[in-house]
Amino acid sequence: QVQLVESGGGLVQTGGSLRLSCDISGRTFNLHRSDWFRQAPGKEREFVAAIAWGGGSTYYADFVKGRFTISRVAANNTMYLQMNSLKPEDTAVYYCAAAEGVGDAYGMDYWGKGALVTVSS
Repeated sequence: QVQLVESGGGLVQTGGSLRLSCDISGRTFNLHRSDWFRQAPGKEREFVAAIAWGGGSTYYADFVKGRFTISRVAANNTMYLQMNSLKPEDTAVYYCAAAEGVGDAYGMDYWGKGALVTVSS
C-alpha cells in the first residue's frame, strides 16, 4: 500500500502564491507517476499536473501552464505544487495521487484526502 498526505492549503488573495506538499510513503517502488487533481464545489474532479518518476517529465493542464509548477524530491518522495498568480477560479480541494498500474477512472491507484485552497477576490 501507498499513503499520500497533502499539506499547505489555505486562504490566499488573488494574485498570491501557495505551495502544496504531498508526502508519499509505503510501497513506492512500483509507482511510475504522481499527479495533482482538484475539485471545486459542484464540479467534476479535474487533472492539474503530473510528474513521471522515471525521468521527471512534467505535464500540465492548459489552465495552469505558466502559473503552477510540479516537482518531486526523490530522496524523500515528497511532491510539490507551487501555485503562483492564483485566481478565484483556482479555489478547490487539491488532491495528490499516484499510479502504479492501470488505476481508476483517473488513471490513479492511490489518493490523498485533499487540501483546501481558497482564493479570495
